[in-house]
Amino acid sequence: MKRALTLPFALAFAAVLAGCATPPESGNVYNAYQTMNEQSVRMGTVESVRNVTIANPDSGTGTVAGAALGGLGGSQIGSGNGSAAVGILGAVAGGIIGNRIENKANHRPGFEITVRLDNGEMRAVTQLADEAFRPGERVRLLSNGYNTRVTH
Repeated sequence: MKRALTLPFALAFAAVLAGCATPPESGNVYNAYQTMNEQSVRMGTVESVRNVTIANPDSGTGTVAGAALGGLGGSQIGSGNGSAAVGILGAVAGGIIGNRIENKANHRPGFEITVRLDNGEMRAVTQLADEAFRPGERVRLLSNGYNTRVTH
């Protein structure tokens, strides 16, 4: 009976992890809807780069999935009231662990890049830390009116 539950347990866990994946908000990655659109290009010089954390809000999926998986796994231990008690403890522990996993997955390193445009104006753009920028470098700010990214 325990082996029969291993495959559904593993599949459920994989589905939860897949559901936590989010498309990157990188300066180097374009979503399909961002292609074939004109963008304004402004040139400037990097004034400063500051490390930041980019946090997406928790959806609760990690907590719910962790609790479900912990409860299912825990209920397979023992029998009778003991099985129910271990299932409850497993659900609580699974919910806590699932919440922490989701929280960690939703926090990514980023840069706040301050750029002095050629016209003298200053702009700050925050994006994922997937491309290095240094003060004094010439960069481009690409903007479609809603989103702006800094590129080399």
